[in-house]
Amino acid sequence: MQTLPASTEKKLQTLGSNIYFEGLDESALQSVAEKMHLYQFKRGETIFLEGEESAGLHIMKKGSAKIYRLSPQGRQYIVNILTEGATFNEVSVYGGGTNPVNVAALEESNLWVIDVEILRDLVLLHPAYAQKIINNLSGNLRNLVHRVSGMAFYQVTHRLARLLIKLPETSLSGEGASRLTQDQIAARLGSVREVIARSLKELERCGAIRVKNRRIYIEDREILEKIAQGMWE
Repeated sequence: MQTLPASTEKKLQTLGSNIYFEGLDESALQSVAEKMHLYQFKRGETIFLEGEESAGLHIMKKGSAKIYRLSPQGRQYIVNILTEGATFNEVSVYGGGTNPVNVAALEESNLWVIDVEILRDLVLLHPAYAQKIINNLSGNLRNLVHRVSGMAFYQVTHRLARLLIKLPETSLSGEGASRLTQDQIAARLGSVREVIARSLKELERCGAIRVKNRRIYIEDREILEKIAQGMWE
């Protein structure tokens, strides 16, 4: 990790365009900017670990990272992929306690980190700010419920189809770290690489996708959507 220089102007620009801070008065934004730092992480470097004390709210300025958890056997489950503009680590910042997940950079990444205490003070002083936190955490909970429901009600091939529909093209057929590997896809679906490989072949046989040189291309979105809904045998 390397600390990068950052002007107050850049900090205020970032805060002004962030869902949590837009609409706050200038004095509040200035207070937050004073407790805001910019760091650079190398590819593969750990940003923070589960169980550690929270360093603060993180905002992805440039690059990408994975949020993941590890089973007692060391199996990795990717909870989410973070890209430019993503805000994360809200749970430990606003709810207290230690970090609930691990985060690691998928490529060289620059991250803003805002100290915990200034954010907790904002909750007490600005009701509108507190409401934004409630709204965002509620949205995260809804997404988690949908994900758990998908694992309960759909087979891996169906869940894979649902994931492929949602992912940007760069994650499927792009270059470098932006493209997900089969291991990363497996981790996001709570499965293993071998099962994902079989499911990809099944989607190929249906004509929904094409896999070439480890890249995935969507050939027929309509078929893929039917499979995603469990409507294809």
